[in-house]
Amino acid sequence: MIRFRFDEEKAIAAVLYVCHRLLESRNYNSKPGFHKIFKVLYFADQKHLARYGRPISGDYYVAMEHGPVPSSIYDILKLVRGESLFGDDKEYRELFEVQGHNVHPKQQPDLDLLSESDLECLDESIKENRLLSFGTLKNKSHDTAYCKAAKDDKISFNEMAKVGGANSSMLSYIREVSENERLLDE
Repeated sequence: MIRFRFDEEKAIAAVLYVCHRLLESRNYNSKPGFHKIFKVLYFADQKHLARYGRPISGDYYVAMEHGPVPSSIYDILKLVRGESLFGDDKEYRELFEVQGHNVHPKQQPDLDLLSESDLECLDESIKENRLLSFGTLKNKSHDTAYCKAAKDDKISFNEMAKVGGANSSMLSYIREVSENERLLDE
């Protein structure tokens, strides 16, 4: 199975970046809520996998009822919202405020953590998805990669890359990068 190392700092920078960019558009459909943020990240990761052979933060997506959800990022935001019995939320509360499903950034993202290619794919995904309604985003995100995963199970990075337009040589490259990360972690 293809997997990548989760980079928490990069994930937080990406979430802060998406939140700030969504707030800039000052449109009701652009409010940075869990659903909007998660779908923007999902489509950005599809693009990044297909073009550059790796996801932005390494977080894996779970096929939940309303579409793909980045697992670790979701856990962090739930922690800030006060839904976890474990973990210290103090450092995260300095970064975000979470009310219901709405996320309010308290800091600017550390752009040094995000590469040019990360920002390129995030910006494209924000532009394409910021004004889409909940239902439209839900339907759009129920793509082939999502549908091939069992409910509440991991979505394959390989399938995400295919949906993003990756060719066979890129899919081979993604497998190599993932395998190299796995070997380095041992």
